[in-house]
Formats: sequence, C-alpha cells, structure tokens
Amino acid sequence: MTEPSIDITPQQAHLEASEGAGVLVDVREPWEWSGGAAAGAVRISLYDLPQRHAELPRDQRVLCICASGNRSRAAAEYLRQLGYEAMSVSGGTAAWQLHRLPIERA
Repeated sequence: MTEPSIDITPQQAHLEASEGAGVLVDVREPWEWSGGAAAGAVRISLYDLPQRHAELPRDQRVLCICASGNRSRAAAEYLRQLGYEAMSVSGGTAAWQLHRLPIERA
C-alpha cells in the first residue's frame, strides 16, 4: 500500500492559509528569511521544530515550506509522527515566488 502524498502546491497552500484552513510554517534557517518569506508564515526552523512544535495549532493543517521542498518534507513527516495533519509545499519558497504569491520581507 502506498502512502498518500504529503505534497501540496504553493497555490493550494496559499488558498488554505488565506481561508484559515491551514497555517504556513517556514522551516528555513533564520538567515534565509531575510530574502523573503511566504506572507503570514510562522517562522520555526527545522532545527527548532522539536522544541517549538507545540506552538502550532492542531485544529488546522500545518503547511511546511522551505527553500525548495526538501526540509519541508522532513518537517511534515516529523509533525505527522506527532499527530499533526502536515503537508509540504512543493518547490518551497522558490515555487511560491515563481507563482507570484504574497511575500513578506524581514
């Protein structure tokens, strides 16, 4: 039996976050955030996630985003093990910007 995909498109993640159905979590390192981050994203680096995951809501889907999609997939898998409904934004912040979705500058 195959696992269901944990990937979500940037457009779908933006829609879910803007409708309050999901919360974006930028799991990149703090120095990466200065280049711009998905608007409204909570910033918790992958390294800090084990200590800070309790800050995330359990009544919304957690939409993890990184630079390209690798760290966000690891974050989503980790959060799923803890019982969160978590997804990874395909292509990360690079794809988010490519699709001209809202960005915040630090």
